[in-house]
Amino acid sequence: MAETNKKIIVIGASAGGMQALTRLLAKLPESLEASVFIVLHLSSDSSSAFLAKRLGQFTTLSCKVVEHLKPIEPGTVYMAQADMQLLLKENVMLVTRGPRENQFRPSIDTLFRSAAAYHGANTTGVILTGFMTDGVVGMEHIKRSGGITVVQSPADAEFPVLPQNVLQKVEVDHVVTLDEMGELLADLVKRGSSSARAVPSDIWQEAQIAERIMTNSNMSSIEDLENAGQRTQYTCPECGGSLWEISQPGTMKRYRCHSGHAFNQSSLLHSMNDALEETLWVALRNLEERRNIMLHISQSDSDSGRKRWASMQEDRAEEMKVHIERLRELLARVSHADDDPIEEAG
Repeated sequence: MAETNKKIIVIGASAGGMQALTRLLAKLPESLEASVFIVLHLSSDSSSAFLAKRLGQFTTLSCKVVEHLKPIEPGTVYMAQADMQLLLKENVMLVTRGPRENQFRPSIDTLFRSAAAYHGANTTGVILTGFMTDGVVGMEHIKRSGGITVVQSPADAEFPVLPQNVLQKVEVDHVVTLDEMGELLADLVKRGSSSARAVPSDIWQEAQIAERIMTNSNMSSIEDLENAGQRTQYTCPECGGSLWEISQPGTMKRYRCHSGHAFNQSSLLHSMNDALEETLWVALRNLEERRNIMLHISQSDSDSGRKRWASMQEDRAEEMKVHIERLRELLARVSHADDDPIEEAG
């Protein structure tokens, strides 16, 4: 299992992240001997170049958008590209339009896992403001690989849900405000890693599976997944394939399919909810179209003097209306369901 002496800081943020990043980067010294990688949950049409340029206005460090197979340089801040996954290797970065993880591309977990696998104790993971749970498993991977974990204090975060989710599931090393975080990160880089811990085999194995899928555009082999975990009774809400549970006793459950889509428990439930809602909308559309056709037939029969047949079609249309109303009520419940609990361990 590879590990380099490069100092790596990986930062994950979601809602409110851009403002938090500008405040954090303003506190980092120009002499920082580390490479900083940022995954910010973005819409697919966002301009990563514009965001990197904006970040550059708040720091003396060089700010760039990540590029595939470019070498990792110290004293540089790298912004992940919109709608692209970012992984790290020993000396280069990988940028690819791989499968979504936790419904996101770029995904915080994808970056954090690769950093933990290749840079181990030399990795510092940082979680800032946001929603959802993407980044929780990644922070656990960094912690288990000997790295340092830092979380923005929920009281200091514009959106505290993501920091709170991390704090509930990972025994993090530091919980600080943004004003304190810059000095802390600089000190951690100078201090260096306190211990060289072997990267756990399950983290390394999963990082390799993700890397092969995302760089070769191939589906993972069944053998890879069978070696990494156990096949479940669940199906992937993205592609319909089987899901494998990949976790060790006492660690957070996560799931992967043959095509490369990956989920923690919370994001899997959320994705299933989205798939169910989409199916219900299709069913509702079909029912409404059938009812409209029945009403048109009823009108035609009535105009033709076939009153009995017209009445039958009207009755069927009225029955269909009842089903449509029930389906609309169900859709309202599904759309507003609070289905984003954090995942359970083991």
